Amino acid sequence: MIPLADRVIHATGWRRWLVAFAAGAVGALAMPPFGVLPALAVSLTPAVWLLDGSMKAGPSRRSGLKAAAGIGWFWGFGYFVAGLWWLGAAFLVEADQFAWALPFGVLGLPALLAFFPAFGFALARLLWLPDASRILAFAFALTASEWLRGHLFTGFPWNSPGMALGQNLWLMQSASLVGLYGLTFMALAIGSAPAMLATGHTRRERWMAPGLAAAFLAAMAAFGAWRVPSEAVANVDNVRLRIMQPNLPQDAKFNPRNRDAIMRRYLTISAVPAAEGSAPATHLIWPESAFPFLLHRDPGSLAQIATLLGPSSVLVTGAARMGEPLPGEAVGKFFNAIQVIDDQGTVIGSYDKVHLVPFGEYVPKFLDAAIRAVGLRQFVHIPGGFEPSESRAALSIPGLPPVAATICYEAIFPGQILPDGPRPNLILNVTNDAWFGQTPGPYQHFAQARLRAVEEGLPLVRAANTGISAVIDPFGRVVKSLPLGVEGAIDAPLPVEISATVYSQFGIFVLTATLVICLMALVARRRPRIIPGPGRTRVNAA
Repeated sequence: MIPLADRVIHATGWRRWLVAFAAGAVGALAMPPFGVLPALAVSLTPAVWLLDGSMKAGPSRRSGLKAAAGIGWFWGFGYFVAGLWWLGAAFLVEADQFAWALPFGVLGLPALLAFFPAFGFALARLLWLPDASRILAFAFALTASEWLRGHLFTGFPWNSPGMALGQNLWLMQSASLVGLYGLTFMALAIGSAPAMLATGHTRRERWMAPGLAAAFLAAMAAFGAWRVPSEAVANVDNVRLRIMQPNLPQDAKFNPRNRDAIMRRYLTISAVPAAEGSAPATHLIWPESAFPFLLHRDPGSLAQIATLLGPSSVLVTGAARMGEPLPGEAVGKFFNAIQVIDDQGTVIGSYDKVHLVPFGEYVPKFLDAAIRAVGLRQFVHIPGGFEPSESRAALSIPGLPPVAATICYEAIFPGQILPDGPRPNLILNVTNDAWFGQTPGPYQHFAQARLRAVEEGLPLVRAANTGISAVIDPFGRVVKSLPLGVEGAIDAPLPVEISATVYSQFGIFVLTATLVICLMALVARRRPRIIPGPGRTRVNAA
């Protein structure tokens, strides 16, 4: 055993927690926009050694589980603080109202999210054996905790470890088979395998797990290189997209006093002539919540849009929508929506957001009264917050194939973005990341949306207020894009979809079968094995 590993394994007290926090923080470097893949191994290897040390935490199983959960919490706290610090930027958009809460966003949310890896580390400790099988136990347990993080309490699968592999064009192709959580299992197993180099009892034990991890990573890259065609995919006939990126700061975007200036800006950028020889746009796309007013109830703005659009072209835009008031109510419910407007200025289609952002777009009902009692509200200036749509339906847009519409962070949920019914032909994502300025947040959001295209085998069209706006083909290749913090418009064709991927058809079953087989193998290794005969020797004790 090398001295470094020995010191980590035998660390106690605050030194143990400090090592765990630092190891987790290093792991954030593997996420976008940095993409330093070796940082994953630098983060996960000490985590395995720390769990080795939890075996010496006390004479009882309970004390060992408590030590493992503590290690997992500090590791997760470091990971989420380093990876999500940019959330604090949202509290400074209206600093006079929300700056006081900045520590709760920067430290409070990571502290809560850290309970998921705490659970994962404790589960891994239950399955722990002092051999190479603990690498699989670690990967299995943390993948289970990541799945829980993505589903419990509305879910928040942001920066799942699988994104370390999900931002490289070749490595991300495996998501077409196993999705984000499958990538997470692979990333955790590959990233933690180097721990064996310092703790294996024999040369074979030291090198087998890292060697298999390296071979598996190479196989993933080879599969990706084989899967991505050398030529561009075909484009949908008679479709020409124009995506407008206004690059408006958030404090200006939701100020009703700026409504006329905002509309002029949208119209001016959208009306810039296309490149010489390019066909006029058939579909103009604007980002999420594009107006500080209700567009569908503003005839003047609809008339301006009709003047902008060419014959038979349409506008697809994010916009708040108010439903009709119920009997006895003064106003209707508000929805964060995507609306389709034709060249006559008529709203001809709409999609209402299903997965709202807690505290950003609504306040959970059990906290609403308490929060209002002290004069607080959600970030978005909507009376009572937005209401979620009850079901996810395809968005019908003239001239386009069926659309899977997503608004903002709806695009980060693997396996949850397609509407009920027949498979759509493209994914549309409109978003407003201006809340987070020039930080890693918008890059992370873009990378996660891009991975959905690979998982589902569908092109992605993305319009973002401040960026990153793009058209992405079903293999995750960026056809055309506008960088973060740039005003402008891009003209691009719409790539065709490819056949439904293995993940889109059987994803949850593939992942479940893999994890069940892994768990069965780990449990079987922990069972005592008895050699028949006199004395019956116990070979492997649980």
